[in-house]
Amino acid sequence: MGPMGSREAQIDGIALSAAGLAVVYVLQCRDDSLYTGWTNDLARRLAAHRRGIGSRYTRARLPIRLFALWSLPNRGAALRFEAAFKRLARSEKLALIAGDERSARGDILLGARRLHLAPEMRGKKGLRRRREA
Repeated sequence: MGPMGSREAQIDGIALSAAGLAVVYVLQCRDDSLYTGWTNDLARRLAAHRRGIGSRYTRARLPIRLFALWSLPNRGAALRFEAAFKRLARSEKLALIAGDERSARGDILLGARRLHLAPEMRGKKGLRRRREA
């Protein structure tokens, strides 16, 4: 419950008021690929992705689900975090999502606060291997 007993809007169990001004999010797509983006309106952005108008990449890989989310102090910090995260190898991304901050290169987490983690990644020590077809 938020102030004055009102219910806070939530997306995938995340209180949107906790998201701050800028968030970087990671979506897991149907084919197990990861999509990373940033927004200052998480509800609107996730709804757009789920309707197939968020991006060409996710439109071809529906359904998607929110996999991880970080709150950052401002747009510039979110853009830097997103760019740095996208440069990581998949194994480094999964390690960072699982909470192994030493796996990230440089100071990618500077100013970031993780708000969400997919349930199967909580407390995970090893990395999930992508199945080869």
